[in-house]
Amino acid sequence: MTGHRLLRGSAGVFAAAGILWMAPAVVAQEKPKQVPHVITQPNTVPNRADIPNADLPKKLRNVAPPPIATPADKLPIPLMRLPRGFRAEVYASGIANARTLRLTERGTLFVSNRVLDKVWAVVDRNGKREAKVIASGLDRPNGLAFHNGSLYIAEGTRITKLENIEDNLDKPPAPVVVYTDLPNTQSHGWRYLALGPDGKLYINVGAPCNICEPMAGTAQIRRLNLDGSGAEPYALGVRNSVGFDWHPWTKQLYFTDNGRDWLSEDLPEDELNRVTAAGQHFGFPYCHQGDFTDREMGWGRSCDEFVKPVAKLGPHSAALGMRFYTGRMFPQRYRNGIFIARHGSWNRTKKIGGDVVFVALNRNGTVRSVQPFLTGFLQNNTWVGRPVDVEVMRDGSLLVSDDYAGAVYRITYGSPRTAGR
Repeated sequence: MTGHRLLRGSAGVFAAAGILWMAPAVVAQEKPKQVPHVITQPNTVPNRADIPNADLPKKLRNVAPPPIATPADKLPIPLMRLPRGFRAEVYASGIANARTLRLTERGTLFVSNRVLDKVWAVVDRNGKREAKVIASGLDRPNGLAFHNGSLYIAEGTRITKLENIEDNLDKPPAPVVVYTDLPNTQSHGWRYLALGPDGKLYINVGAPCNICEPMAGTAQIRRLNLDGSGAEPYALGVRNSVGFDWHPWTKQLYFTDNGRDWLSEDLPEDELNRVTAAGQHFGFPYCHQGDFTDREMGWGRSCDEFVKPVAKLGPHSAALGMRFYTGRMFPQRYRNGIFIARHGSWNRTKKIGGDVVFVALNRNGTVRSVQPFLTGFLQNNTWVGRPVDVEVMRDGSLLVSDDYAGAVYRITYGSPRTAGR
């Protein structure tokens, strides 16, 4: 099924608190390891004007986050709305530009940045939750993956790893460079990273433009071995994915993709896509949202040439992090569905997104519905928070990062006593 739209739902109000501790850390580097070449023009960006009016973005954007993280007692918990029976609380605060979340089996939560240079670790120690910087001086360290004790970090032009990091949070090791064959582009130059069920790393390499014929090796999701070898494109025609996960049963990859800008405030919509075979093409730059050919790049092309999205997620809603819900705390109807963080629009007169939606799937993996789950971050067309990523905890609760307020929230279901178990 395609073309699912966001449905309206009921909601409730909640409140809570959280505590944090911050500490600096030292990061070093090692000589990059050479790996098979994937990109043929690593530093060549198409020479074209992607924005028709240079003053318009300045007028519409107006969503720069505060220079420092919002204090815990000022976070927008009272404004949040959730379905009946759910409640929200502060899990961690004081983490400026909190982006990607990665949780280990031991309970350590790693949190990345995009516009800053740091990676954080959040741990429970002696009944107190603490957050500390474990890496700094990095280049757009947005993507994170964790495997066998190593934290993999996707920076702008490389993948590094911190080995045996959980045993050395107070004295982090020097990062080992794993992979360097990534283009140094500013447009969509941050990376998302995840470990697939095949034991390989998957990383997005966004298009180096708003709309253009992308240079070789970009506008794709790439996969590679843990040592950086064997890199190959896995999904093509992907403008910029900042979130993907695998279906618990079929192991098929689902990913969000952000649509192009400066076409219309209402077109195109962001996408949720499903990969059923390696090498499939999802349309960029020729076709958007599965049914709309681009006015500049789509001449002579048909959307029928490309894989259509399984759901539309709203125009310029900035759909980012997503996770399949495999926990048992929430009601059965949420099991094996998808939670998606929509960061929210920056170039619409009337903003949308800035929420978490829930995608219910049919047994064949198609989409049955897309419904609101966590809202309240958009107040009077102004942001008070902007969700980026979601993560399922071992107890079945859901974590949500907010890079605008610099915080991580925890969503639970049931009474406070039951939810805390």
